Amino acid sequence: MGHCEKTTPSPVLEDCMGEGLFQPMHLLVIGFIALLIFGPKKLPELGKGLGDGIRAFKEGMKEPEKPTAAGGNATESKHS
Repeated sequence: MGHCEKTTPSPVLEDCMGEGLFQPMHLLVIGFIALLIFGPKKLPELGKGLGDGIRAFKEGMKEPEKPTAAGGNATESKHS
């Protein structure tokens, strides 16, 4: 049985919750690799683009669906 595999509830399980991908040391390594690949001049531009994309996605998720210009359902076909 591994370190995080407990059959009874225990405070030790809380320690296992932090064993995911986004531990601080993992984030530092990922940041260092990104710095090596893109260079110090490109990272601010990439960060800004990523932030703008996330912001636009969140705004798009908040907005209700807008009706089509024809006023009908977009999937309806119009036959004469």
